[in-house]
Amino acid sequence: MSTLHSVLFSSPFLSNPTSLHLPNPNPSLSLHFPLKRLVSFPKRRELKRIHGAAVATDSAQPTVELQNDPVQEIQKLEEADNLVRPTNESSEELLRIRHTCAHVMAMAVQKLYPEAKVTIGPWIENGFYYDFDMEPLTDKDLKRIKKEMDRIIKRNLPLVREEVSRDEAQRRIMAINEPYKMEILDSIKEDPITIYHIGNEWWDLCAGPHVESTGTINKKAVELESVAGAYWRGDEKKPMLQRIYGTAWENEEQLKAYLHFKEEAKRRDHRRIGQDLDLFSIQEEAGGGLVFWHPKGAIVRHIIEDSWRKTHIEHDYDLLYTPHVARADLWKISGHLDFYKENMYDQMEIEDELYQLRPMNCPYHILVYKRKRHSYRDFPIRVAELGTVYRYELSGSLHGLFRVRGFTQDDAHIFCLEDQIKDEIRGVLDLTEEILLQFGFSKYQVNLSTRPEKAVGGDDIWEKATAALKDALDDKGWNYQIDDGGGAFYGPKIDLKIEDALGRQWQCSTIQVDFNLPNRFDITYVDSNSEKKRPIMIHRAVLGSLERFFGVLIEHYAGDFPLWLSPIQARVLPVTDTQLGYCSEVTSKLKANCIRAEVCHGERLPKLIRNAEKQKVPLMAVVGPKEVETESVTVRSRFGGELGTMKIDEFISSIKQAIKNRTSL
Repeated sequence: MSTLHSVLFSSPFLSNPTSLHLPNPNPSLSLHFPLKRLVSFPKRRELKRIHGAAVATDSAQPTVELQNDPVQEIQKLEEADNLVRPTNESSEELLRIRHTCAHVMAMAVQKLYPEAKVTIGPWIENGFYYDFDMEPLTDKDLKRIKKEMDRIIKRNLPLVREEVSRDEAQRRIMAINEPYKMEILDSIKEDPITIYHIGNEWWDLCAGPHVESTGTINKKAVELESVAGAYWRGDEKKPMLQRIYGTAWENEEQLKAYLHFKEEAKRRDHRRIGQDLDLFSIQEEAGGGLVFWHPKGAIVRHIIEDSWRKTHIEHDYDLLYTPHVARADLWKISGHLDFYKENMYDQMEIEDELYQLRPMNCPYHILVYKRKRHSYRDFPIRVAELGTVYRYELSGSLHGLFRVRGFTQDDAHIFCLEDQIKDEIRGVLDLTEEILLQFGFSKYQVNLSTRPEKAVGGDDIWEKATAALKDALDDKGWNYQIDDGGGAFYGPKIDLKIEDALGRQWQCSTIQVDFNLPNRFDITYVDSNSEKKRPIMIHRAVLGSLERFFGVLIEHYAGDFPLWLSPIQARVLPVTDTQLGYCSEVTSKLKANCIRAEVCHGERLPKLIRNAEKQKVPLMAVVGPKEVETESVTVRSRFGGELGTMKIDEFISSIKQAIKNRTSL
């Protein structure tokens, strides 16, 4: 079925998004990125990789072959980048191919499994899917379905569009006993009803578009990828369906490039890396979607939080800490129990009163505002909190750090006057850029969403707020797309997606003007005429949630965090246990200078080096008899190669300078 017949698959963003690339504000800095195409790395030193400095001149020592060489990985990615994969927005032909593949797959499934009932089958970002009501499928079944698809493609059957009356469509659906199609027909408001036929053998409710015939599809550029369970209409109370995912491209070269991209994405999967580097876990004994931050992951989180707090204080925000629960009445006032209840956990009774785990932080910040009377002279008032919230999520929707049940939002709210909206929005844009650049994100897609059909607030304030958002974006010099009618019912908003090392976009920052909650909570201030007025409230988040942002960071860097962000910045390695005492002294000096360091021993040096490489430790300091004698270390950098022998103070100074400049050593 075409996406044009169902609002379930309409995108909240416009097609052809504008990508925004921000320059490095300090050209002298070489920011650490996992892709060479995003930043220039220092020229690799052509040095023999040996296992120790003290034995650096000893040719009898074995060389150490390093695994997952980051520079080689960069080169491989650059080769794949030479072929630009088209998108549904850039190639209508590709969109038609993918949509037709969904129909061809549905036809193949019903040929092989006549009892299967069809539902919907849209095109998606990298291909297509179709949902079926049938017995569970296996990978072996997918191979059978693909072979049948190939036969249908080879027959070069025409795709024929037909318009019929609603009654005729209903008659045909009843004749083939397709109950889901009847439900879909009832949801279609336009007349006449359009149907697409594949030859004279199979048809579907659909508004198109499609290719002219199945022979247009290159069968070698199509693959079926996986099968998953999906509730009909996303409702857990409705039947569980079998969803088959596939990918389709214009030619084999594009498919190969996509498969390479997919393999690279798999290599960067934060769930695997999180386990390999011992960063976090989801403990099933505690429950799904609940994140346990391990010591190394907790260090990275601590760094993120410290950087976030420092930046906010510099931008004149007051920091808050608020409770994780509140009386249920608070959520009635806010409207969450009316409009958001399905995402909230059940209430708990405490001394005959009902309490609720918070799904959001907004009402708490409003209560802090209401604690005292405010004058117009007090504005703007900016408050921010790293506040943990809890959302009800079905187990099937949970996904590592990206979809969890408890997470910490970098939440902030600004209370201001109408004529302060533009300046405050501009300030948020500046702060957003500053924070995201710290973590290596400089490419953004920006969208401005305007008033929907149903909204609270008068025309005048909507127009003024929307104009203020536009002016702030224009003043910032950022390109953006306008999503007409895509705003929330309570105000216009700006959404920002960041682009990672693989070119994937992640929803991250949001700036939202709110005309609703100030009214619900009756918050006021006293103006220059001593009259009570309603302030403007702005919601904003820069990172979104710490859990999700950490997952994006892991995949962006493939776990190869830059020196300043790495949980372990230096690992001290003795050639033999004889040097352990000196290694401990070196480690203590590093720690005394706020450098995260550890000693590792108990294995032969080549294995210690390989282990450090596997753990993606940025710096290794090798210690042999010569280093002990000269009070030095021999240093190897993951990205700089062999750096030679350094005195301890020189090593510490170099690390501190690199951390300060957020560069590699």
